[in-house]
Amino acid sequence: MSGSLRISADIGGTFTDIAFLRNDGVLITRKILSTPDDFARAVVMGILELINEINEPPESFSEVLHGCTVATNAILESKGAKTALITTKGFRDVLEMRRIRMPVLYDPLYVKPVPLIPRERRYEIEERLDGNGKVITKINRNNLKDIINSIRDDNVESIAVTLIHSYANDKHERIIGDILSNELPKCFVTLSVDILPEIREYERTSTTAINAYVGPPVKSYVNSLINILKESGFTSNLLMMQSSGGMMDAETVVKNPAQIVECGPAAGVIGSAHLGRLTNMNNLITLDMGGTTAKASLIENGNLMTTDEYEVGGGINLSSKLIKGGGYALKTPVIDISEVGAGGGSIVWIDKVGQLKVGPKSAGASPGPVCYKNEGTEPTLTDANVVLGYLNPSSIAGGTVLIDYEAAYNSLNDKIAVPLNQNVMDLAYGIHLIANSTMMRAVKAVSTYRGRDPREFTIIAFGGCGGIHVVELARSLQIDRALIPLSAGVFSALGLLVSDIESTLSRSYFRSFIHTSPDEMNKFYEELEDNINKNLGSNSDLISISRFADMRYEGQAFELTVPVPNGKLNQLNISHLPELFESEHESTYGHRYPGDKNVQIVNLRTTGKLESNFRRNIDVNKMREYNTRKTFKNNDRKAYFGKNYGYINTPVINRWDLTQKPHNGPIIVEEYENTIVIPPDSNLRLDDFGNILIEIKNKN
Repeated sequence: MSGSLRISADIGGTFTDIAFLRNDGVLITRKILSTPDDFARAVVMGILELINEINEPPESFSEVLHGCTVATNAILESKGAKTALITTKGFRDVLEMRRIRMPVLYDPLYVKPVPLIPRERRYEIEERLDGNGKVITKINRNNLKDIINSIRDDNVESIAVTLIHSYANDKHERIIGDILSNELPKCFVTLSVDILPEIREYERTSTTAINAYVGPPVKSYVNSLINILKESGFTSNLLMMQSSGGMMDAETVVKNPAQIVECGPAAGVIGSAHLGRLTNMNNLITLDMGGTTAKASLIENGNLMTTDEYEVGGGINLSSKLIKGGGYALKTPVIDISEVGAGGGSIVWIDKVGQLKVGPKSAGASPGPVCYKNEGTEPTLTDANVVLGYLNPSSIAGGTVLIDYEAAYNSLNDKIAVPLNQNVMDLAYGIHLIANSTMMRAVKAVSTYRGRDPREFTIIAFGGCGGIHVVELARSLQIDRALIPLSAGVFSALGLLVSDIESTLSRSYFRSFIHTSPDEMNKFYEELEDNINKNLGSNSDLISISRFADMRYEGQAFELTVPVPNGKLNQLNISHLPELFESEHESTYGHRYPGDKNVQIVNLRTTGKLESNFRRNIDVNKMREYNTRKTFKNNDRKAYFGKNYGYINTPVINRWDLTQKPHNGPIIVEEYENTIVIPPDSNLRLDDFGNILIEIKNKN
């Protein structure tokens, strides 16, 4: 029988992070290199290392919490399952046609991403429903039989089924799904009515295709991880982070793998929101910078910003409505996160016209940066930060990763500085600033592009590299305060520990607001909530319910989401919904159309949360006593802060050397999990929760 403890593991492109919060409030962490050949191996190795340190047997744990990149990597690396699509006759090319959107303007050579399912494996079936769900043409069974035979002969592993207007009537998809399961029992079958029962044929088809494409590799990974954990003595439940920010059980993940495509960055945002509530900082911009990418998100008035307009793959992931078309549409609830290819492992290179570039390609965990002495040959951002003196020139991660300063210097000099006729130190600082400029795009995508002023927010930085870049990035955005949380380098793993179990469901509800029926909305919301209770497997009294509606002006192509009251709805308590929508429209787009255009409801959404029984806070005093791990003996080292300051002999300290009295920069704070660089013209102090608060002097 399982015990009463929980442990978490978060996979990054370079490192895998493990976290455990003891009953007395002491946080214990591990950081090890990821194992791209089999990510589960690093997860189990890290967990076993940590539990050996704390002397707890595997059976003491009732929950293993996990955030992974398996689904994302399957898409980015085109290593998903061999997938077929069955759709209504005449709609074979929906995935090809997409939307008339381009992420790069004025580029005649731009090529849109190749569909995950090639045309030869997209099959048309004779059937048709109208927009109200009325059957116009029945399913042609002989046609379906021929399709099944073709799929069988082609050794297809997974099938996506998306029929036109099935959101209004699921009968045809259910019939086809049952026949496929009987005739092709080894195939992974995904029905759009189970994944996204909403209007918009492209978004619904794309989301269903993604679910089918990543289904088999996710299923294989999850089952493998469960088996390895069992072999290691764990009898605990495996819970996985979903893109919307809650945990879900492994069985549900296997059925709906599209829900975890962007789960990795979500945990850090959840942890930030939790920390914001503790510190009374309700307006935060999160910056999660690891070895491969940098991610930004917004927390406003303590609330997470979410979206169901997301794209994955095709390069950089930006949730902004203004930048679309670069990836595959994923219309599921996702924490509004923008991601750019700027991480410690981002490769530094020179393009064809002689311009210096940083990323988006990454050296990852293998071979990694040149300074890791792991067969890496291409200089990276980490190599530049080593040369600048920001990173320890001997080792990082508690001595587990050795650093070769000379190799980093020679690589930058020989491959970049000499061809560009540049001084190595100035070049390295330029690389540092270019990475900051790239990250600024991610921050703007979740702030200024959504009508929010970043100067009104505190930026919270985490991930292994977040603390190195946050001050100069904040300065460029005119943000005057930054926060570095405890264990910032494994903060996403900590976010897993404070996450609730969650389920989100939706359904199409296409009505002009003036024709909305409260009784009808009550019926549909109750149906959604009943299904959420089933999904969470718990008494409804233990589940907190949040309702939402997707709304738009008549004629608009896309919606904005607003909250809807719980309980019995009537004309009075929903009358404010148009005003909520118009207010959000004005914040996002800068204008509204009061009284000029009809407001429509397009979809109804419900989220249920089952609060964790394991949630507890870190005890700062206990952490101060416990945290004796240091990667070095405190000393000074020369660091380069650009031509204005040059080389400065900079104190290198530990977090616990700080007090609540401000300390002026330059200072480097070096920890087991991460490094924090405080340049001149800034100061830092420790708050009551062990966080580092940085005050930034912005230059006019």
